[in-house]
Amino acid sequence: MSQHASHCTNPEHHVDDAAAFVAAVERACRERGLRLTPIRARVLQLIADAGQPIKAYDLLDRVRSGDGPGAAAPPTVYRALDFLMANGFVHKLESVNSFVACHHPNADQHSVPFLICNRCHAAVELEDEGVVAALDARARELGFVPQAQTLEVHGLCAKCASR
Repeated sequence: MSQHASHCTNPEHHVDDAAAFVAAVERACRERGLRLTPIRARVLQLIADAGQPIKAYDLLDRVRSGDGPGAAAPPTVYRALDFLMANGFVHKLESVNSFVACHHPNADQHSVPFLICNRCHAAVELEDEGVVAALDARARELGFVPQAQTLEVHGLCAKCASR
């Protein structure tokens, strides 16, 4: 997973490298009584290793190219993604139809805005509870009952903008 410069609202939960991320998810699964099957662990590892958003088709290709879990039954990748998303270990970036590892997999399920670089494709989980709360509050003021939030801001990351 790539490093980012945002400030985490839960620093004790924040994970920045792939190995530590996978270990944190394994620990969270044990604590919550969840089953991290070999295919789920493989998909999780591939997402963590990518270090940037990765599409389901690319995950399928990587699973098929090996002889590990899921190579003979690629549809299991989608079930693994469903499990990982449902339990807050990965997020789906709707606008680019890709998946990223959650920066704090030990936290409860949560909504977060993302900053997505159009040049290098880095995705930063903008860990700002105020933004999420403000969107929720404004929606409710308008009589809307929110069920999920997806906020993705596209532009250039600091590194790309300075080039």
